[in-house]
Amino acid sequence: MELEIRLFATLRDKAGQDRIQITLAEPATVGDVMAAAAAAYPKLAEALDSSIVSVNKAFAGEDTAVHPGDEIAIFPPVSGGSDLPWPTYFAITTAELDFNEIHQRLVQPDVGAVVSFTGSVRGQTRRDGLPPETIYLEYEAYAEMAEEKMAQIAREIWQKWPLVKGIAIVQRIGRLDVGEITTFVACASGHRDQGVFDAARYGIDRLKEIVPVWKKEVGADQSTWIEGHYQPTEADNE
Repeated sequence: MELEIRLFATLRDKAGQDRIQITLAEPATVGDVMAAAAAAYPKLAEALDSSIVSVNKAFAGEDTAVHPGDEIAIFPPVSGGSDLPWPTYFAITTAELDFNEIHQRLVQPDVGAVVSFTGSVRGQTRRDGLPPETIYLEYEAYAEMAEEKMAQIAREIWQKWPLVKGIAIVQRIGRLDVGEITTFVACASGHRDQGVFDAARYGIDRLKEIVPVWKKEVGADQSTWIEGHYQPTEADNE
């Protein structure tokens, strides 16, 4: 069978393209996909050892079966629905954020508290291997899967903090200069003591674990893709 594989961030750069094709005999697994990709595209081989695979927008393990027509993606560790019971807003966007408009999506007559986290681009990183001064960040996302994972985070929040009533999770992509907003997470509830502070913190932490978004730090003399350390597994699917 012929399979097309989508590549993101570091892997796309190494391959010099955002999609590759491999041929496998049936039946086949994710492990077979990775072995075939390493053999066909040697420049990817080292990076594949620490990469994450999704099949049809769900995290996949080595033994996960693959079939003709599956949507397969390989990407580095993340640097971050209609069945949802309360108001939500999930977005992958290049646009500047209107915080008041997002808050209004969450506010209802029984909501008296909205707690939010806002991330922005730092100009000075001061970490080994990164430019000493950042000129801008370049964000990339596997958008279709990212919004599904945002909805999953909302469901996880409601399991932990059932009094939270509304959730917004937004990730900006593209070029973002120093001082520009990168991420926004907000949680709403009737009162401030109903879990919204912890829920908002959980939301941004979980975004950086399972939402397929990556960033490249660009300095005057170098640029580096930032990869996380968390390795999602099939247990991170719902």
